[in-house]
Amino acid sequence: MSRSRDKGAEFQRQFEGAPTLDGLLDLAGSSLDTAQVLERMRGARDQGVPSSDVIPSLFDEEPRFPSPDIARRLYQNLLGLWDLVEEGKQVRLEDGARPPRPKKVKVAAPTPFHPGTPTSEFVEGAWRYLEDDDKARTRSTHAFENRQDALLGALDAAALTDEGYGVARHLLLELYAMLELGWPPGLTSVNPAVLEADTDAPPVPQPLKDYADEALFEAEQDEEQPLSSQELEVVRRLVHRGLAALWGARKER
Repeated sequence: MSRSRDKGAEFQRQFEGAPTLDGLLDLAGSSLDTAQVLERMRGARDQGVPSSDVIPSLFDEEPRFPSPDIARRLYQNLLGLWDLVEEGKQVRLEDGARPPRPKKVKVAAPTPFHPGTPTSEFVEGAWRYLEDDDKARTRSTHAFENRQDALLGALDAAALTDEGYGVARHLLLELYAMLELGWPPGLTSVNPAVLEADTDAPPVPQPLKDYADEALFEAEQDEEQPLSSQELEVVRRLVHRGLAALWGARKER
């Protein structure tokens, strides 16, 4: 998920040199270095391929950034390099001593909200932490699959499309991970019957509901595999009830 709301400084297309771009590419998860990027850009220019098609191809998966500043600086350098290539200017890749690569700034885990309720700041911090820390995300996934198998079984029985199931499962996993981060005593396994109840789901903290609703809106607007309005309503009901069940599954101690 990519919902950063940071507002960066003015964007300037400028290539700062191979050492800088090498470090930025590494931070973003690209397997290429500046020399390889330059070769691709020259080939694309010769074939009339635009930068909007070239730059995404530099990453095997969606690039990951420790901060909006790193993301902005990477694209400033890539577009600055593209401008030089497109104008036919010579690009020199120095082989001399290189300055150290930009250090990856690790996002810290948010301070638990226990024994209170999560704020919007906590939810944003938890999302960023889980996006940044692969190990934390993997631990949360394993815990979710092992401790909330009844909830997953209820999702399996909901007759959703693959896309709808994927959205519901991923979102409930994220919400579970956030609650585990903010509530150190942990959560018990939820009762899957709450997903089938006829009554309204019990209230949950608004920041968690807002996060879920924003993710559901993005799923509906997805350019490649948007959820239909009919399925979106089913997924929304399941997610809201699942969130309420997870919130109610907090251990006292």
